[in-house]
Amino acid sequence: MPPKQGSLTQGPIGRSLLLFALPILGGNVAQSLNGSVNAMWIGHYLGEAALTAAANANNIMFFLIGAVFGIGMAATILIGQAIGAGNVAQARQAMGSSATFFVGISVLIASFGYWFAPHLLAAMHTPAESLPLAESYLRVIFLAMPFLYAFTFLTAALRGTGDSRTPFRFLLLSVVLDIALNPMLLFGIGPFPKLGIAGAAWSTLIAQGISLGCLLLNLRRKRHVLWLGRRDAGLLMPDVAIIRALIVKGLPMGMQMVVISLAMIAVMTMVNGFGTDTTAAYGAALQTWTYVQMPAMAIGAACSSMAAQNVGAKLWDRVAATMRSGVMFNFVLTGLLVLLLIAFDRWTLAVFLPPGSDEVLALARHLNRIAVGSFIFFGVTFVISGVVRSTGAVLPPLIILALSLWGIRVPFANLLLDRLGADAVWWSFPASSICAMLMSLAYYRWGGWRQAHMLAQPAAQ
Repeated sequence: MPPKQGSLTQGPIGRSLLLFALPILGGNVAQSLNGSVNAMWIGHYLGEAALTAAANANNIMFFLIGAVFGIGMAATILIGQAIGAGNVAQARQAMGSSATFFVGISVLIASFGYWFAPHLLAAMHTPAESLPLAESYLRVIFLAMPFLYAFTFLTAALRGTGDSRTPFRFLLLSVVLDIALNPMLLFGIGPFPKLGIAGAAWSTLIAQGISLGCLLLNLRRKRHVLWLGRRDAGLLMPDVAIIRALIVKGLPMGMQMVVISLAMIAVMTMVNGFGTDTTAAYGAALQTWTYVQMPAMAIGAACSSMAAQNVGAKLWDRVAATMRSGVMFNFVLTGLLVLLLIAFDRWTLAVFLPPGSDEVLALARHLNRIAVGSFIFFGVTFVISGVVRSTGAVLPPLIILALSLWGIRVPFANLLLDRLGADAVWWSFPASSICAMLMSLAYYRWGGWRQAHMLAQPAAQ
């Protein structure tokens, strides 16, 4: 029997997983390139004060989006398990309750942030010359937050049904619109007003709003299983069990981003102690490492959705096969990027360094060759975490991540700083990544993740 459209419980596992992960990867790359292009316009044509303003405002925006990342993943798993079990009614109820939750949160954040933007920026010690620019930019970003949150939620929900292509198409639309509108609103090209740095935020709002509207129309036109019309208004009433699962299961997944961010700050603090050249070299390497991590993150997200459907269908052999395929694709894709970065590091790292900085480039190449391979092992952890989270086991992956970063990486670097100098920091990456992989494999093999549940009680039908 041919597999159902969007079903991840039938058909060849490796091919299905790869085809599901590629649009997620493409979306991550497109968003990163969009951010780089916007920063280029602001930095090159509005000056350093404007670039600093945008950077401070974006830090707040990324934190707020990251805060709901875990809740979106929880929605993905809830819907995925229901679809895998063939329980369309529960999937639609999870959709309705989650949509109400996301819309409510986004409106509260937008209202709060619009009025308190100056205080948030002041608390971050935003430079005085950048403060008015950052405030005008951030206020518009807060107005865009309901569109950003709604699009993030719909993306997560659709992935739960086994569809990653539709979110990618409309994400690509928003990126193209944002890139096109940015200079027009910044500089007042053609019929558009000249808005300065606020124009960059308005381009995000308009692009995201149009893309969200088009995505909703697409779901309505196709009569998608998750489309809720006027007759389905009752499904928008929050179900207590579903809201509890979104919070209790979602927050630990979101906390992983916080743990990673804090560890990056701790490492950067150590690196800063070695002077400007070392910091610049590390900064250049970080730019390339952003792209190295993308395949593992995409595969991990794809594994979570695929495993969730198969958990719902109680197809445990396919869950195990999903993990094996995910690990294999991680080794191939991440490994290929690592080899390319090592082979062409003279040119890739030089892109992010000023001309003539040969000593800094040599430092960057040295640290890159020590640390970049660690992302292959860390990718295994991403994949296994995605699989075990699909049942609702969300705390062990968080604990493993915290132990590897704060129990191994940061202490390892601190203990060996006097003996190895900056090399202690670079070697802490493979040391912690290998330990994280081994702990994840041990938990996958002997842990009780197969007995975990997303819902404490069945959702009311």
